Amino acid sequence: MGRSALAVRLASLLAFGLVLVSVEASLGDVDPRYRTCVRECQATGIVGENVISHCQSKENYTSVGVSWYNQEQIYIQWKELNCRTDCRYFCMMQREGERQSLGLSPVKYHGKWPFLRVSVFQEPLSTALSAVNLLMHFTGWLSFFLLVNYKLPLRPQTKRTYYEYTSLWHIYAILSMNAWFWSSIFHTRDIELTEKLDYSSAVALLGYSLILSLLRAFNVKDEASRVMFAAPILAFVTTHILYLNFYELDYGWNMKVCVVMAAVQLLTWAVWAGVSRHPSRLKLWTVVFGGALVMLLELYDFPPYMGFADAHSLWHASTIPLTYLWWSFIKDDAKFRTSTLSKKAK
Repeated sequence: MGRSALAVRLASLLAFGLVLVSVEASLGDVDPRYRTCVRECQATGIVGENVISHCQSKENYTSVGVSWYNQEQIYIQWKELNCRTDCRYFCMMQREGERQSLGLSPVKYHGKWPFLRVSVFQEPLSTALSAVNLLMHFTGWLSFFLLVNYKLPLRPQTKRTYYEYTSLWHIYAILSMNAWFWSSIFHTRDIELTEKLDYSSAVALLGYSLILSLLRAFNVKDEASRVMFAAPILAFVTTHILYLNFYELDYGWNMKVCVVMAAVQLLTWAVWAGVSRHPSRLKLWTVVFGGALVMLLELYDFPPYMGFADAHSLWHASTIPLTYLWWSFIKDDAKFRTSTLSKKAK
């Protein structure tokens, strides 16, 4: 029990550290020079030597406060969107050049560090790493699918898998790939729609992961009991997503909700691994403590190195090996439960 007690203490310490994560206010977008530059750019389409054709089109206007069916065509709205985002980008780069010449450190604009764009990719490194994470979840799920359906024995009467959590992990895989897909899109093009889809997908994944951790830790197999476990969390997560999308995209509140859900499931997995003496508990503990530690990168946020690599992109990079190890644990759990249940069936 000594190891179990140590696991609980470490998990509690890491969870407490996660709760300290806070959202830093943007300083760049309240800079009067930056704001003036953006206004002039949207009016003239010129920032220094850069000419933005989208802003110089007379079609580049939409009706504010008008019903969606009375607004301009989508392609015209997209031109305005390009005008605004391009003006923000070039004004940000111009202002950061001025600040650098004065020996000042970079600041955030609209909640983000000044990244160098590559073609249409606003945060190229985070975009690429999000895509790699999506690929890791796909390959992990595919190997799990092949394992439980073709390599492990099936129940002789129903031809279904012995592993009771097969369908739950399939849903988890879908939600994971969906979350990383929208993360890739959001880091490619940061607009209101992609931002809300990214945040909503991440919240849905965290909420479902919390449910899954509780179901596995308490060994809940009956469908009615699973519904009773999941219903309150599903109701809260759904309400939270609706709040973010249709009332207010409150970054601070969303951060608190995500941190609490992540901390609870990390504690659940860590304690369960010690109490159950699972044969692959070392893999699970590595994922839990590794995941908690790399999340602390958000505490030590720093400007992007060479305009590309910041703390957030490093967090994306660190989740790649953890994802591989995580799916390895899931497959080990399937083998363990299948071996146990198939022996009982005989």
